[in-house]
Amino acid sequence: MADAPKLRTLPLNDPSPPSIAGERGGRGRVGEDKGDYLTSENIRILIADDQPLFAGGISRILAAQPDMEVVGEVHNGKEAVELCRERVPDVILMDLSMPVMDGVAATREIRDILPGTPILILTMHTDDDHVFRGIKAGARGYVLKDCTPDDLTRAIRAVNAGDTIMAPEIARKLLTTFESEKKTASLSAPLTNREMEVLASLSRGRSNKEIAKDLGISEKTVRNHASNIYRKLHIFDRTQAVLYAIREGLVSLDDLGSR
Repeated sequence: MADAPKLRTLPLNDPSPPSIAGERGGRGRVGEDKGDYLTSENIRILIADDQPLFAGGISRILAAQPDMEVVGEVHNGKEAVELCRERVPDVILMDLSMPVMDGVAATREIRDILPGTPILILTMHTDDDHVFRGIKAGARGYVLKDCTPDDLTRAIRAVNAGDTIMAPEIARKLLTTFESEKKTASLSAPLTNREMEVLASLSRGRSNKEIAKDLGISEKTVRNHASNIYRKLHIFDRTQAVLYAIREGLVSLDDLGSR
């Protein structure tokens, strides 16, 4: 989850890729350059796509990156689940239309196995309902199959740092579902003023480090506040926290796409 830049969103042909979330607990962001996310070690990537030629092309692009390593290439959802158990990748690129097990089902299973590992959907269409179902199943966002290599690598670095890549129309669909299915139960305790500040900042794409600097607190304190927010809202991922912030008026859907 995580002031200045509003909620940042797709399309992925923008020079600095969109996001609506902050850093995840594992590998952090140690530097930035014009919107890029730099990491201190290689990002281990699993590619799942039923077209071997396409998957192989992506694999070669990523292997040429100094901070990336392809740890597996599979062609159906079942193989993706099995290889995730074995290789434990940092980021998963997931096609939606695959034999044996599709990308949505595979995303659900992998989220159970590796809840902290971001999954990026690979798709041809931004308005495909499968994209919405994939993100609802737990994917961190999506990339278009006709995006540029730079777009793809930036998106991978972004989700590895904890950001969520999402288009405004997908966020609106998720918010509608979030409301109708009452995904957040009654608060176990009201959020404190500081927790509300942290939630609003997280929802605008601020990193833990940025929030700590803005609020004059430590990064550990920011993480503690985030954990309390999760517990009180009865939610388990940053996307739901962002949607809660939208619903409560801490951020606006009208802000989507602005920076």
